[in-house]
Amino acid sequence: MTTLPALAMAAVPGRRKKTLDLAKECEDRGYEALYCASFGDAVGLCEALAFTTDRIVFGTAIANMYTRHVTDYATTASLIHELSGGRFRFGIGVSHAPMNDRLGVNTGKPLADTRSFAEAFKGAPRVGELPPLVIAALRKKMVALAGEVGDGVVFANVARSHVTESLGELPSDKANDPDFVVADMIPTCISNDREAAAAVNRKTLMMYVNLPNYRNYWKEAGYVEEMEGIEAAIAAKDRDRVAHFMTDAWLGDCTLYGSAAEVREGVDAWREAGVKTPILVPSSTSGGQMVAFEELFAAFA
Repeated sequence: MTTLPALAMAAVPGRRKKTLDLAKECEDRGYEALYCASFGDAVGLCEALAFTTDRIVFGTAIANMYTRHVTDYATTASLIHELSGGRFRFGIGVSHAPMNDRLGVNTGKPLADTRSFAEAFKGAPRVGELPPLVIAALRKKMVALAGEVGDGVVFANVARSHVTESLGELPSDKANDPDFVVADMIPTCISNDREAAAAVNRKTLMMYVNLPNYRNYWKEAGYVEEMEGIEAAIAAKDRDRVAHFMTDAWLGDCTLYGSAAEVREGVDAWREAGVKTPILVPSSTSGGQMVAFEELFAAFA
């Protein structure tokens, strides 16, 4: 493997300064890009990255498009893009109805709302030059929309076996455009104890299997029996049964775990499937985010 992957980070309260120091180390080590999760303010972290890094590409993965007015987002995105010298990628998405409900936000119709956001974002007056707009997608219709109105698509937790089929929804001009972003957030746990690493990734994905949008996507990807079993377990409030249906085959298709060599090989496999920018989301069997990054640095040294 000649190119290091991209990495995911979050502006965790109490660790934000350390996160900026970590970002600079990622840049110095030659990682491809940094993508900031919504937790703790992804947009704010990206603004800080414009000043604390010099070369590395960075972006949001993702900003919830419902939580701010589109013109306000465009103004801030243009600011970050200009201050960073064009290194910013603005990743947006609809999030998920249960999460939006907790914020008192109406989710609306995802496809229509995403189209409207993209049009208003690109047409915002007097905001300055805008960064590439990268659209979060799971199912095929949103992938097609990203190819129509966006400058890239970003997945999260999707099945590698289904990526090539999903990307088939892109129009040929976008599919063949080297500047069109194709990224995926991949939960990653490096450990020679594969069972322990798998347990960490199962815990990471436990929240996602409780979201209907994700279950519908995984059914589209071929995991119908697993998702129907999870739905029955959720209805029965049987958490252990939910984990039972999070099979090794499914987990290995959607995440990376195991030895350093296995994870490196997995990154190559994701690229072969069509993901130009694999974004590793590191976790550890023995510590928090900072420990996970140290394990990852060692694996790709």
